[in-house]
Amino acid sequence: MNSDFARIITLQRKERHISQKQAATDLGISQALLSHYEKGIRECGLNFLVKIADYYNVSCDYLLGRTPEPEGKTITIEDIPDDDGNNSMKMPSPEIINFNRRIVNNSISLLFSLAQKANSITLIKEVSSYLMLSVYKLFRIVYNANPHNDQKLFRIPKVIANDSANAIVSMSEANIKAASSGIALDGNDCVDNFDTLYVTTATLQKDYAQYSSSLLNLIKRSEESISRTRAKYRSDIK
Repeated sequence: MNSDFARIITLQRKERHISQKQAATDLGISQALLSHYEKGIRECGLNFLVKIADYYNVSCDYLLGRTPEPEGKTITIEDIPDDDGNNSMKMPSPEIINFNRRIVNNSISLLFSLAQKANSITLIKEVSSYLMLSVYKLFRIVYNANPHNDQKLFRIPKVIANDSANAIVSMSEANIKAASSGIALDGNDCVDNFDTLYVTTATLQKDYAQYSSSLLNLIKRSEESISRTRAKYRSDIK
């Protein structure tokens, strides 16, 4: 099987607040065997894969980590690139660029909607600051690629802009972590009702139907990129 299977069946059970004992009984196996499946110690057969997919009302592809959406919806190659890390020098097609733009825009919209539910001025303010400064930094990097572009577009001198933005981004991240942990610092407010930020795969699709697909794809692709990079790093230091 794979590590995604163990992680996802555990996630699905816990999101539904089903005990391991009850799930094992419902699935007709011992609790010990289900525990082994959830820990990735043992692999299940095809029949059980289908059975547990039906039990949680999700697709087999989702349980295997092949699609980020529980229903197993697939996106055509025209919409989503099959980036295996081997085509880094190939110019992305307009379709791929539009897909990536949509992924990012929709995920940011979902993030703002979720943060707004927490009713924390600090959380909204610092998330906004973090994202705006990140875009500002990237734009200046691209803008500076052409030495003929006039630096008078900006008030902040080029030599200090990036480091200054990094400092504020780091401070915003710290304030976001504090506010989302229920810690009010320096006169700021914080999240005082963590239930407002309760998220499951089901609530994502129910409350943010327009954006959830983009976010789930962003998570999947980001973690695939992290895994590839870490694997390459481990290989390089051997």
